Amino acid sequence: MSGQIPVVDFSAYSLDNKNVNEVELQALTDELMHAFTTVGFVYLKNTGISSSKVYDTFDVADKFYLQPETVKEKYSRPLDKTAERHGWMALERENLSLIGQSRPNDLKECFNVMPPLSEGQTWPAEVPEFEPVMMDFFNSCHELAMRLLEIIGRGLAIKDVDSFLGKFKNVGKGGNGTNLRSLRYPPVPEVVKENQVRCGEHTDFGCLSLLFQDNPGLEVVNLEGEYVPARPIPDTTLVNIADTLQRWSADKLKSTRHRVVMPDSEEERRRVRRSLAFFCHCDSDAELRCLDGSDKYQSLLAREYINERINATYLSG
Repeated sequence: MSGQIPVVDFSAYSLDNKNVNEVELQALTDELMHAFTTVGFVYLKNTGISSSKVYDTFDVADKFYLQPETVKEKYSRPLDKTAERHGWMALERENLSLIGQSRPNDLKECFNVMPPLSEGQTWPAEVPEFEPVMMDFFNSCHELAMRLLEIIGRGLAIKDVDSFLGKFKNVGKGGNGTNLRSLRYPPVPEVVKENQVRCGEHTDFGCLSLLFQDNPGLEVVNLEGEYVPARPIPDTTLVNIADTLQRWSADKLKSTRHRVVMPDSEEERRRVRRSLAFFCHCDSDAELRCLDGSDKYQSLLAREYINERINATYLSG
């Protein structure tokens, strides 16, 4: 356990595993479902995504973030609130704090990778390796997410797991909001705004999120409703359930609040914090009818639900 977040060995269904054992897969399913129905977060080790691959992706993202502001502005993400979009977001442009909390905008910058690119959107020409490295990482995360969704389908006793997985067929192809977000949290300035944090308290919108991080700062709400650190553990992927899947599962799966706070120690405040977050969404036209056959929530399309969630979030220009 790390605080109250379990650490689970994913070897039984690792991306490298070519000989899946049914008994081991069922044991893994039981472990993961316990985590996803209680705290909503889990650390996975032995996923098949190596630390060297994660850090290579961090390093390529850094090459973009170190470009002049005038260069980065060419790749700015549109400021509308209708959907997740490809592109860069400047420092303090976004505020993820939940409604009812008055905070300055988040002390971070980020780049959303969301294939296929819309008309007028481009990859950073100044960093030619940015596209191939980011897309390779996107594809690895996609493969891992699909394995996790298959396990969740089994764990929820969905009669037709293949049909459930078919609701994710457009990942990376359009008509689906899945995106890979690179985030850079700069060293904390000498003077910060009152109540400012690196990333405000929020839950994720989609179905499933994968997180890779290099320095502390992330905090997650535990079973007692208190924030606890979710520190980086070497060679692990931190996975959490997101809002769409909680609703779709009739609240059997738990989407948990989390945030990134300012470091306490002077040493940590001087450090850059980097993370990569893969936000896996179902297809925009997927019908969110409760997977257990209940009528706990009215059926609606995924894009309708996501738009509701986005419009309830502070996104600032």
